[in-house]
Amino acid sequence: MNTLLPNEQQDLQLRISKVCRAMQQADAEACLLVTNVNIFYLTGLIYTGFCYLTADGEIIHFVKSPQLQEVPNVVSIRKPEQIAEVLTERNLPFPKTLLLEIDAVPYSQIQRLIPLMGTPRILNASTLMRQVRSVKTPYEIAQIRRSASRHAAVYATIPQLFRSGMTDVELQIEIERQMRLHGSVGNFRGYGANMEIFMGSLLVGDNAQQPSPFDFALGGGGTSPIAPLGANGTRIERGHAIMVDMAGNYGAWMTDMTRTFSVGKLSEQAYKAHQVSMDIHHKVQHAFAVGMSCAEVYQQAYTEAEKADLLPFFMGTKQQAKFVGHGLGLEINEPPVLTPRSNEMLVQNTVFALEPKFVIPSVGAVGIENTYLVTDNGLETITLFEENIIDLEA
Repeated sequence: MNTLLPNEQQDLQLRISKVCRAMQQADAEACLLVTNVNIFYLTGLIYTGFCYLTADGEIIHFVKSPQLQEVPNVVSIRKPEQIAEVLTERNLPFPKTLLLEIDAVPYSQIQRLIPLMGTPRILNASTLMRQVRSVKTPYEIAQIRRSASRHAAVYATIPQLFRSGMTDVELQIEIERQMRLHGSVGNFRGYGANMEIFMGSLLVGDNAQQPSPFDFALGGGGTSPIAPLGANGTRIERGHAIMVDMAGNYGAWMTDMTRTFSVGKLSEQAYKAHQVSMDIHHKVQHAFAVGMSCAEVYQQAYTEAEKADLLPFFMGTKQQAKFVGHGLGLEINEPPVLTPRSNEMLVQNTVFALEPKFVIPSVGAVGIENTYLVTDNGLETITLFEENIIDLEA
């Protein structure tokens, strides 16, 4: 078992306090968590079992495996029925309102847990936890900065990784190797059923136009019907744009960054679209104020694309994504989401990615994506790396 450092312990208590306040506001007496990401948020660890948190901050770890013996208040169980037995033995009241991850836990398990807990009123713990997690603590922000630094270091190796005649898959494999060498954990966490991805996406040429069933900004055909996303074996040729959107998973908290490379010169339209993407970033930063709505940011991006006569290429061609950014942290797709109808606000210490992209037929995808921190002074760019198109032949 990994022992948490003092600063991690302090931040853990801060995160627990945030969840407890949210529970109290929701009039929920307790929360029972099962998913890895939410257990990690409250404990700094992952285990198989149930994390039971009361609104006044007491945690009981109901663990099915023995690796947490040094953690306070661990109870070894074999089946969920033992949770109710322990609460009774400790004279702890059964909650009248209980938070469960009802969109992430199997229905059969939900049906099994509710009667055991005295058939309480049930609220969705996933919604509450995702909202709490969207506003980052100082420790989380420090971890995101650390990831961003390694993210940029990997992208800096790409010109040396490229060889004439490579396919997109071959280049992606070389980037993935550098990711692991720079500390990538490999695992890429996303929320929801349509968020399957390995270590990121690399799109070359017209593969960028191919729609995908997954909920990402752009698609790509992928290498198999079982993984219909991203690189598909396209040979990289002169005049192709290479959009690199590889994961910033260099620890528990992630960054998101997209950069565009080329082989030789691209079309004038491609350079124009890329410049519009960079302009959108700069104008959003200039106009930003704490409390700006996600819809306002989306509208700024849409308006700039419209003014440049690039709407047919904005966020795809055959299938156009209806968002230009998203929150991120322990998962790559945390709240808020930058959509045209979102009422969510970008509040202080929110971390989000902005990704206005364009797909130019016969060339590929262009544009940039950066991770931003909302501060009391505006937006701070976390992902620092060259934003212009980088010619791999130069």
